[in-house]
Amino acid sequence: MARKNTSQGTPATAALAAAGVSYTLHPYSHDPAAASYGLEAAEVLGVDPARVFKTLMVEVDGRLAVGVVPVSGNLDLKAIAAALGSKKAAMADPAAAERRTGYVLGGISPLGQRQPSPTVIDDSALALATILVSGGRRGLDIELGPTDLIRLTKAITAPISTVAASAKTITGGR
Repeated sequence: MARKNTSQGTPATAALAAAGVSYTLHPYSHDPAAASYGLEAAEVLGVDPARVFKTLMVEVDGRLAVGVVPVSGNLDLKAIAAALGSKKAAMADPAAAERRTGYVLGGISPLGQRQPSPTVIDDSALALATILVSGGRRGLDIELGPTDLIRLTKAITAPISTVAASAKTITGGR
């Protein structure tokens, strides 16, 4: 993968460049009427939805955390809570997620967040050579190796998606 650092600069791309990680930018024309940011990206970019991951903010024991799951599935709240050593998780308040990350909903990237949070990436990412995550704004995805994403976000991996687990689920955009 070639590093493509054009005029698409975001805190996410800056973090990748600073770390010397190879990545590919995938800009696309975002439709504000799209029901799901992640599924829109997969369709417009012609990528299998199992390779496009959404970034969801959750609250666990009064603190914010990040769940990164394929857009083809849903976040399993009990599974992410368990992965973080708790019994219960809930979706974070959207305004709190935006303040914490510095990104707007639909453009929240797991990379380059204003205040990093504990991160859990669905373990299905490990079976893929590359995955796509939000690049820090609507209409921009970043393709990179899952091990690079894990290293840069200091994430743990666990089966936190309905793709890998079956429990209480919730859908959401990235």
